[in-house]
Amino acid sequence: MIKRALNVTREADFAAWYQTVITEADMAEESGVRGCMVIRPWGYGIWERIQRLLDDRIKATGHENCYFPLFIPLSYFEKEAEHVDGFAKEMAVVTHHRLVQKDGKLVPDPEAKLEEPLVVRPTSETVIGAAFSRWVQSWRDLPVLINQWANVVRWEMRTRMFLRTAEFLWQEGHTAHATVEEAREETMKMLEVYRSFAEDCLAMPVVAGEKPENERFPGAVATYSIEAMMQDGKALQAGTSHFLGTTFSSAQNIKFQNAEGQQELAQTTSWGVSTRMIGGLIMVHGDDDGLRVPPRVAPWQIVIVPMLRDVPEDQAITDYCKALQADLAKLSALGEPVRALLDLKPAKAATKRWGWVKKGAPIIVEVGGRDVAGGNVSVVRRDRLYREDGKLDSAVIARTDFVNDAAQMLESIQTTLHEQARERMDANITRGITEFAELEQAFEGEKPGWAEVNWAKPTGADLDQVVQRLKALKLTFRNVPSDASPAQGACIFTGAPAVERILVARAY
Repeated sequence: MIKRALNVTREADFAAWYQTVITEADMAEESGVRGCMVIRPWGYGIWERIQRLLDDRIKATGHENCYFPLFIPLSYFEKEAEHVDGFAKEMAVVTHHRLVQKDGKLVPDPEAKLEEPLVVRPTSETVIGAAFSRWVQSWRDLPVLINQWANVVRWEMRTRMFLRTAEFLWQEGHTAHATVEEAREETMKMLEVYRSFAEDCLAMPVVAGEKPENERFPGAVATYSIEAMMQDGKALQAGTSHFLGTTFSSAQNIKFQNAEGQQELAQTTSWGVSTRMIGGLIMVHGDDDGLRVPPRVAPWQIVIVPMLRDVPEDQAITDYCKALQADLAKLSALGEPVRALLDLKPAKAATKRWGWVKKGAPIIVEVGGRDVAGGNVSVVRRDRLYREDGKLDSAVIARTDFVNDAAQMLESIQTTLHEQARERMDANITRGITEFAELEQAFEGEKPGWAEVNWAKPTGADLDQVVQRLKALKLTFRNVPSDASPAQGACIFTGAPAVERILVARAY
């Protein structure tokens, strides 16, 4: 029986396990404001890696970074009815600009009421649309391709760290184009950026595809998403890309004079991913010993733990470790210099080792006096923590061999984590369902996984009826996979001829 590092397992209580990983891995903690979290250095370090790698990909597609205000006039939202209706229940609103003392308490000053309430940014389509209306006058001004890294506030009722918080961090891209074709191409281009980023950097397999009508972003003509499968079989929407058409350009008066001298409305898009991706990373890769971080996004890829005993020989061990760290820093793995940390905190080596196991550092290297004498290191790979006999798989390797193999080892861990997640996802998608009763049976109880089914793409009231039937089973539509095989047969919801295949799942 293997004694695991966490006091709760995924199988026993997945929700409690998730929260335990966040705590034990020093990812984040409660802030004192419901739904807001303090992101600790290890958690924020992962977000910084996501920012760095994704920002490079966004800029490579021609986009420039900028920044827009946190506060947005309420009147901006009122110009687009569907958009404001979609976010109204989640908006935080500023109504006063000063506090005063009254009966020993701070209260809003009645004399400091704002002429117009300000909404704390839930998303930036409206304020960016207002800017686009100033920036775009001629077809020569298009396309406009921008992105911002920012925080947003959506007053969620049910919160969970990283997955659904009142305040979260994200990037949001916004573009304006002269033609529908260019805007749709942009929408799909950024969806592919997200898909490849999730697969290549987070080692998180995803399904890219179009959302059904009821799941569209408020005001969008079409919404596309990447969906990831968590270890409990639930789906997580990990990123979205929206073709907005002229919805916002009409409301915000984003017009341009075309080459023929005629006035046209610009075609716009928006797209974004958030710190929710970190929640997905935890639930896709974590195990009963804590987090496992893919090397591409690990703040530290290799952590060196010297086994010090407060004796004169400690200096030789420390010097040996510093030289090892310097040699590792000269290496390149996965297209970047290796990130190696020497952990000299005053704690027992075993305590530090298990701390890094729980944080999910890809490689943990322990060095003791005998390792120094023999020119060796003891190496633990986080993707395979135990031997078949249940003991910790700590391999003694010659120091020179480890330095020579470290880059390949990191690449192997990145690949292994992706393959494990891909195999799990592929094994838990049910296909071949031809009747609604079979769908009910597939999700009987709390069975994990998704189902890919035929449907006729109903709209309006017909779609509402289907959504209610799914809601009774705690199911939702995820997306229509871009690579799904052609639909054949009847829609399992309406009996009409099917036109495409759609994923159905329980979801976060």
